[in-house]
Amino acid sequence: MVFEFYPEVGLTRAELCDKISANMSDKRFQHVQNVAKSALRLAERWGYPEPRKAELAGLLHDYAKETTDETFIQLIDKYQLDPDLLNWNNNVWHGLVRIYKIQEDLGLTDPEITRAIEIHTVGSAAMSLLDKILYVADYVEDGRTFEGVDVARQLAYEQDLDAAVAYETVHTVAFLASKHVRIYPQTILTYNAYVEQLK
Repeated sequence: MVFEFYPEVGLTRAELCDKISANMSDKRFQHVQNVAKSALRLAERWGYPEPRKAELAGLLHDYAKETTDETFIQLIDKYQLDPDLLNWNNNVWHGLVRIYKIQEDLGLTDPEITRAIEIHTVGSAAMSLLDKILYVADYVEDGRTFEGVDVARQLAYEQDLDAAVAYETVHTVAFLASKHVRIYPQTILTYNAYVEQLK
């Protein structure tokens, strides 16, 4: 199933894809299409009642990720967001800050979709079904080839979505720690909230 019109942004799929692809590289555009497919599959698997929203969230989740840092800094100032965000970078901004760029450019106001996009990189201790779907879809989409992705896919599609959230978060935290980089506090809260799902 693929949806041909998204009332949340008032655009056909073709119109939306034109706007999205104009804001990113071909490689990233392929990624967002893969995430949309994964989100739709997860929505159907776990009984999310509005699969169109899952697909749309997948298509939009990396919108303007390749925007300049200056644009993100301007958005933080314009919307009076937490000043601590200035101490982070695109890996955090492209979810927590970019949602305002999506709202400006596309008029997206649906709170469920905006929330899922907002936290798709850092997670949350309290995640809705759509939040979990997008968070995991970004991790297990068909283009991913990292070690352990097959386990993540098995959890996501066959076993337990909460366990898939936990698996992703545990491995993300371990990867960041191995690089000796700071970990966004909300990611640690996500870890603490879901890690026991792997026991």
